[in-house]
Amino acid sequence: MTFPSRLLAVLVCALALAGCKAKADESGDTAVTSPTAGASQSTGAKQDGDDAPPAEKTGGFDGKRAFSQVAKQVGFGPRPSGSAAIGQLQEYIQNELTSYGCKVETDSFTAGTPVGRLPMENIVAKIPGDKPGIIMLATHYDTKLMQKFVGADDAGSSTGVMLELARLLCPKHGRYQVWITFFDGEEAMKEWSDADSRYGSRQMAAKMAMSGDLPKIKAFLLADIVGTRPPRFKRESDSTKSLVDLVWELRKARLWRCFSG
Repeated sequence: MTFPSRLLAVLVCALALAGCKAKADESGDTAVTSPTAGASQSTGAKQDGDDAPPAEKTGGFDGKRAFSQVAKQVGFGPRPSGSAAIGQLQEYIQNELTSYGCKVETDSFTAGTPVGRLPMENIVAKIPGDKPGIIMLATHYDTKLMQKFVGADDAGSSTGVMLELARLLCPKHGRYQVWITFFDGEEAMKEWSDADSRYGSRQMAAKMAMSGDLPKIKAFLLADIVGTRPPRFKRESDSTKSLVDLVWELRKARLWRCFSG
C-alpha cells in the first residue's frame, strides 16, 4: 500500500474519534445528526475515552490522546475568531505541532466580518514528500460566536483528530507532501453565507492560487463534527468521485478492523 493510501486508511480509522466504537449498518451510509452545542452535549456515553481502541488496531492513531486534545480545547472555553481564548489555542496548537517535529507555518490576517474586522490565523503542518503534489488534511478550530458554546464536537473533535494525525505523520516522509491544515474563521459571525463564513479557507485558497500551489493539491480531505457517538458518516455525494471511492474502499477494508473488539 502506498503512503497516500496508508495515510487515508489511518484517517478513516481516526475519524471515529476517541472513546467511540463504530457500530455501523451494512451499507455504512446512514448519517447521525451531529450535536450543535459544546461540551455540555452528552449522549449518556462515557466521556473519558476509556473505550477507545488501542493504537495497534488503528494504524497508530491513539484515541485517548485525541480525546485529551478535545478536553484541552474545551478547557480554554468558547473560542470564536478574534477572542483571547482562540489566541491561547493557536499558541497551544503550534507548540504541539512543534513538539511532534512538524514544520509549522502560520498565516496571520484580518478579515472583514459583520461584527468588524477580526484577526485570524491559519496554521499548517507541512510534511515533505518526494513529489511536488500535496495531500491536504484539514479542519477548522474556531467555535461559533455563541454564549457558552465551547465546541467539543464542533470543532474540537476534528482538531483533536488532526493533532493526533500530525503526531503520527510528521516524522514520516512519503511520496507526496502532506499539509495538515487548521483553519480559523470557518464559523459565521452572524448568519452563514458565502460572505460570512470560511474566512480562513478562502484566505488560504487565494494565497495558494497566487503562489501556484493550488493545482498541486492531489486530494483534500476535510474533517468536521466527527465526535458523534456512535460515528456514522454518510457517503459524500458532492466531491471528487475517485477520491470518495478510494476512501470508501479503505473504509470497508479497514474501518471494521479498526473498531472491532
